[in-house]
Amino acid sequence: MKVCVQGLWHLGPVTSACLASIGHDVVGLDIDQKIVDRLSQGKAPIYEPALDQLIVEEIAMGRLRFSTDGADALAGAEVLWVTFDTPVDDDDQADVEFVLNQIKSVLPLLADGTIVLVSSQLPVGSIRKLEEFVLENLAEKQLSFACSPENLRLGKALDVFLNPDRIVVGIRSDDDRCKLEKLLLPITDRIEWMSVESAEMTKHAINAFLATSVTFANEIASICETVGADAKEVERGLKSEQRIGPKAYLSPGGPFAGGTLARDIEFLGVACRAKQLLTPLLSSVRSSNDEHKHWVRRKLLENFGEMKGVLVAVWGLTYKPGTDTLRRSLSVELCDWLIEQGALVHVHDPVVQQLPDRWTDRVVNHVKALDAVVDADALVIGTEWPEFREAAENLLSVVKPDLIVIDANRHLLKVVAAFGLKYIAVGTSLTNKV
Repeated sequence: MKVCVQGLWHLGPVTSACLASIGHDVVGLDIDQKIVDRLSQGKAPIYEPALDQLIVEEIAMGRLRFSTDGADALAGAEVLWVTFDTPVDDDDQADVEFVLNQIKSVLPLLADGTIVLVSSQLPVGSIRKLEEFVLENLAEKQLSFACSPENLRLGKALDVFLNPDRIVVGIRSDDDRCKLEKLLLPITDRIEWMSVESAEMTKHAINAFLATSVTFANEIASICETVGADAKEVERGLKSEQRIGPKAYLSPGGPFAGGTLARDIEFLGVACRAKQLLTPLLSSVRSSNDEHKHWVRRKLLENFGEMKGVLVAVWGLTYKPGTDTLRRSLSVELCDWLIEQGALVHVHDPVVQQLPDRWTDRVVNHVKALDAVVDADALVIGTEWPEFREAAENLLSVVKPDLIVIDANRHLLKVVAAFGLKYIAVGTSLTNKV
């Protein structure tokens, strides 16, 4: 099929390259010339393992190209797949109008019979608004709309796209289903067909459930710390319960970060407030998560009293492993706080080359992880990069014997705990526990 993928930040390049790899003829469309130029050279805007290589391969095969020209990109397209990463501010307010306006701007260029498949994270009811726009302004156009909520995970996006558990698709008609089967069946036959509004709501529900699970697990972990229980043992008890299951999102550790989960919590909040509907459970999720964001700070203050002059090494700065994204990173927020408190901050991240400008002359960046912990009073694991385990094996050769390791998610537990260093993790009152 001839497919135009609109919006090329993270979701868009992954969607474009993966669709091309299964044989579709794909043109990626974005208004940002710099992004298009970089993608045309095989360089994605955001680091994603193996993505650049796949883009290069598919461009060479002639199945993939990128453009800023809407008329060129949409010529002959049977499907317009909308993949904007919806902008979100620091208060989790999404710029929905930006995405809707970008879609509206290209609708006049679509041929009759084109189906618009929206995967951008938008509030339920957004596709109905687009349909109303077409009826009011492009009544002569025979366009249809569908929804397939994005389900990618930074660092694992290619595998998730090409080997999904299932694909959720919301449609209006059997004819739309036939068109989208042609597009999606080369990926999987596990497609959950439903109404458009149900598909929009499914994305909100999944993220709200995951966000609630994270905050639940961390509140249980906070209680464990005060009563002498170990939250990881409690986690085993929960996951071995048949009604819960082994894959439940119940691991004690850091709070959820980034904009994805919080954005859907906010979308649901707006929808509920508009209808004067009270949702005490969902309304408390964000405040609980925000409180848990201070866990590392509390542990530092408990051990040092004040942070002025304390040398803190931070391993990992990105929002999560497998990406180079710093925006909405809890590790970055921690470093900002440490600077404000007068701490001496040394950092290392395996993919981050350029630190925020505000850290100039205030944060020391190290190429090697072990160099960052020399003379450190505390080591904080900010992002769980796998290579940190190897680096940690040689910690004792460079650190002070009274170093405190703060590792919310127990990423280095098996390596570090046996060293005799003070080791602090979420959900236990014990230290140095193997």
